[in-house]
Amino acid sequence: MSKQLDNDISVSGQINEAMVRQLAGQGIKTIINNRPDAEEGGQPGNAALQSVAESLGVKWVYLPLIAGQKPDPVLAQNYRKAIDEMPKPVHVFCRTGRRSEMIHQAAMNLPSNGQGVKSFDVVIVGAGTAGISVATSLLKRDADLDIVLIDPSSTHDYQAAWTLVGAGEYAQKATRKPLAELIPKGVKWIAKAVTGFLPGENKVALEDGSTVGYDQLVVCPGLKLNWAAIEGLPEALGKNGVTSNYRYDLAPYTWELVQKMRGGRALFTQPAMPIKCAGAPQKAMYLSCSNWEEKGVLNNIEVEMYNAGGVVFGVPTFVPPLMEYIKRYNAKLNFMHNLVKVDGPGKTATFEVTAADGSKALVERKFDMIHVVPPQVAPDFVANSPLANSAGWVDVNQHTMQHVKFANVFSLGDAGSMPNAKTTAAIRKQAPIVANNIVRMRKGLNPLGEYDGYGACPLTVEKGKVVLAEFSYGGKLAPTFPLNPAVPRRLNWVLKKHVFPALYWFGALKGHEWLTKCATQADKAKA
Repeated sequence: MSKQLDNDISVSGQINEAMVRQLAGQGIKTIINNRPDAEEGGQPGNAALQSVAESLGVKWVYLPLIAGQKPDPVLAQNYRKAIDEMPKPVHVFCRTGRRSEMIHQAAMNLPSNGQGVKSFDVVIVGAGTAGISVATSLLKRDADLDIVLIDPSSTHDYQAAWTLVGAGEYAQKATRKPLAELIPKGVKWIAKAVTGFLPGENKVALEDGSTVGYDQLVVCPGLKLNWAAIEGLPEALGKNGVTSNYRYDLAPYTWELVQKMRGGRALFTQPAMPIKCAGAPQKAMYLSCSNWEEKGVLNNIEVEMYNAGGVVFGVPTFVPPLMEYIKRYNAKLNFMHNLVKVDGPGKTATFEVTAADGSKALVERKFDMIHVVPPQVAPDFVANSPLANSAGWVDVNQHTMQHVKFANVFSLGDAGSMPNAKTTAAIRKQAPIVANNIVRMRKGLNPLGEYDGYGACPLTVEKGKVVLAEFSYGGKLAPTFPLNPAVPRRLNWVLKKHVFPALYWFGALKGHEWLTKCATQADKAKA
């Protein structure tokens, strides 16, 4: 099985003649062999494999590394020369792929003179929505930028659709694509995990001990779903009625539970803020109730929402329509209830309840189904870095998204300290602003403070209807359309289910900046 090292470079263990033909059929133009001949019996010889490859028009490069040795500078330079000059895409291999990965990383850390740390114009940590969007926005403004995305993931998810997957309204597989297919052309990709930041040296530290240098750094690795913060939850998930739409593999289980349930008690939980899409915990409840209502079993089910906070929704305008649905579904609201423990086999949830006087007590509640939303925090390598504020988020100006201490560092998306709703819609507005500010900085100009905190939360209150909540800093309404935003509409359902996914895959990730107020080429020309 192969994996991507870069958008043009894949790696695998030992290949044979049949696999050479298969790689050629997949469009591979160059193969690099990093394994010495005769390491073990039955190993295909280099000459035989090369002959097959060249007969198929595939270039062949032999750069062997003895097992147990580390790549020396000469080998790294020869490898770098090969991948720079040979036709792409390139496939590299050794016995297991590990040596090839070591050589690749050593080569990527070489600057033009072959020594020291590899450096880029812009390093982007995280290849999620924010990372890919800002990379494409940067290239729109300056196609000559040397940009690298650093992310160990092999896939990319459209997480906004998982609520619909959990309601049987969207295909799970349609929410995930190979990351290699989404890396913008002209942008490099390092498939490694970041372990820390050295902003004083303009470097990012990677899991293999190497570092990558930068002129500008964009930190957008998303946030950490802290499942382990709830006792017993990691072991309970995916069975005994315990589920969550916040995980790709669990959203279908939510739908399975909803379909099977004909009576009993269903619990829905929401942790303290901030979380990805503040409305998502409620969406799971509304869509489940809508299904039960449609099947005529809702009256047999006790529906209970347990919220660690004290309000239904943070923007008052949208509370009345939500309360209408809560009454319609006869759902019981429980505020200041924080989930602290889940006993899957015992089907028991334990909540820490905070009273008005600040005192705390534990209460238990039996369930037949529970939809859990975990606490959400900054990734450890961010929270423990010089870039973090006291809460662990990247400490940036909420308008320019520029770091308050390190001027060449920016952050957007879920990892930033901006007090906006953590939604995909927010990133759609943030990405071109960060890109524009970086390009301005590279020209010696000051960043433009344009981001107003815009975010959007399509609240799926029933199957076929959505309240499209759009707002900016301070809960100020920011509707895109000239319609009452508090009214549930079928139009919004069509947008949520059909239009927004298409705009995501073929719009935001491709550099289209529709409905964004941001300085672009015209401002660049004026500057």
